[in-house]
Amino acid sequence: MFKDYDIIVVGAGHAGCEAAHAGAKMGSSVLLITMDMTRIGQMSCNPAMGGVAKGQIVREIDALGGMSGIITDRTTIQFRMLNLSKGPAMWSPRAQNDRWRFSEEWRLTLEQNKNVDIWQDTVYNILIKDGIACGVVTSMGIKIYSKAVILTNGTFLNGIIHIGEKQFSGGRTAEKSATGLTEQLKSIGFESGRMKTGTPPRVDGRSLNYSVMEEQKGDEQPKKFSYSDITRPVEKQKSCYITYTNTAVHEELKKGFEKSPMFTGRIQGRGPRYCPSIEDKINRFADKDRHQIFVEPEGWNTIEIYVNGFSTSLPETVQYNALKLIKGFENVKMFRPGYAIEYDYFPPTQLEHTLETKIIKNLYFAGQINGTTGYEEAACQGLIAGINAHNKINEKEPFILKRSEAYIGVLIDDLINKGTEEPYRMFTSRAEFRLLLRQDNADIRLTEKGYKIGLADYERLEAVNKKINSYKKIINILKEHKINPEEINDLLEKKNSAPIREKTSLYNLLKRPNLEIKDLTERFNNIYSSFSEEELEQASIEIKYYEYIQKEEKIAEKVNSLENYIINEHIDYNKIPSLSSEGKEKLNKIKPKTLGQASRISGVSASDISILMVYLGR
Repeated sequence: MFKDYDIIVVGAGHAGCEAAHAGAKMGSSVLLITMDMTRIGQMSCNPAMGGVAKGQIVREIDALGGMSGIITDRTTIQFRMLNLSKGPAMWSPRAQNDRWRFSEEWRLTLEQNKNVDIWQDTVYNILIKDGIACGVVTSMGIKIYSKAVILTNGTFLNGIIHIGEKQFSGGRTAEKSATGLTEQLKSIGFESGRMKTGTPPRVDGRSLNYSVMEEQKGDEQPKKFSYSDITRPVEKQKSCYITYTNTAVHEELKKGFEKSPMFTGRIQGRGPRYCPSIEDKINRFADKDRHQIFVEPEGWNTIEIYVNGFSTSLPETVQYNALKLIKGFENVKMFRPGYAIEYDYFPPTQLEHTLETKIIKNLYFAGQINGTTGYEEAACQGLIAGINAHNKINEKEPFILKRSEAYIGVLIDDLINKGTEEPYRMFTSRAEFRLLLRQDNADIRLTEKGYKIGLADYERLEAVNKKINSYKKIINILKEHKINPEEINDLLEKKNSAPIREKTSLYNLLKRPNLEIKDLTERFNNIYSSFSEEELEQASIEIKYYEYIQKEEKIAEKVNSLENYIINEHIDYNKIPSLSSEGKEKLNKIKPKTLGQASRISGVSASDISILMVYLGR
């Protein structure tokens, strides 16, 4: 009934979809196993992609040849570029999506790939021979063989849903949990833990009074995620709305605290620090008399609304009564209550940078099984696992991104070296080279790499080379284009910028913080009209931040030089007497490949690294 596959991907969430697409696009035969084919690429929580740091990740996935950016563009109902008032390192694209269309697009994309087969079932066990993963056993008792296995189980491993005092087995609302895998992996020697996440109630949009809420429109000139020309920016957009909780809402919610699984101890897993439930916010921020609520439509035509900011596991009656006290929600009708879900994860220090497990070869973990939270974090892990599974079985080099090359590299390096005891979420502050890792230049950083491994198409490479040549040409033109004071001083006065007294190049003028490239190109349009807005923006960033970019590149070079110190994986750190006790413990556990990796392990001190440098020098 089944052929032997190159790769089996277990789970069809964001990680599973990217893993299946990457492996298949690169030439592997892939079997994607999911419990429900109607929920491939499901947006289980909020109907949105991107945001601060997350938007950069989606653009990196796209630059490498992944599909999340394209799927997002095809299903966008609103687009906003966040943090435009800050520097370009902080600019972050975010899209509101049609949740049903998003899932449909992912399924259609995978179905159109001849290398992808899909099977609806639950995986119960991994087949292992001589310490190598070689297939799976499903709940139907079917054995399916492969050369590599990628687990992307999301919240399904021994998932338990909590609503007030009620709790029941489930991986998502109305979906059963997955059992067997955790127990098998623990018996082999894997460590596991429990984590928690939550979701808010969904309500009927027809029952809300939007006239008393703040309307939140999309950008007037929306952009998009994908660098490719196969998608276009959204033309028509749907508004979101903002409202707030109040003291009456808080008092109503407090009535359910004694039945809250969070406060009674029934939930043991750690929840996401930066996305707390409404009851947690009220408890932790008792001095605040209101919290922001984002009213987000689930799609173009549906009436279903996602109540962002009201994640909760309180009893359903408490949820409903509290919602009715929110401005604009007085006549609310609830489709389904919010809930918390507890699930198994495996501390990611048990993985290589390729996301292959250290204990079992050719077995890869990606997504929430590694302790992360968020569609974008999951998708990029799936992409990297899919790439490396294909490369491993074809005896090719591992594909690993440095921290100075991508947010994806930061995320995986953090997980491998530091682990996580709470759901890991990406922030720009986690990246020490964030000026290099901007959303505008992900294609410049990564598309050539994606092309070399067989994931990004040649047309992508041509497009990025054109972009690079164009913005460099713009910079040269700006350097050569010198103007007299009478040609520009009126504009400088309008921009509150000091007038010039002698002939000056537009390049030098553009370095001024209160002068933008469009100010210059509008006045001298005949010179710059042949260039795209994207190319002009790229040139502007390179000019304005040139010194800072150069500084970060030099620091990154120095840091990366530590990667040249290769460490023998068989070293017994207990035999190096000068190392700290914690340093020995962490180094023996993680077995870093290089001195650079060792320096990023939590608990390994600077003095430990100095001692290792001397030891390696000897």
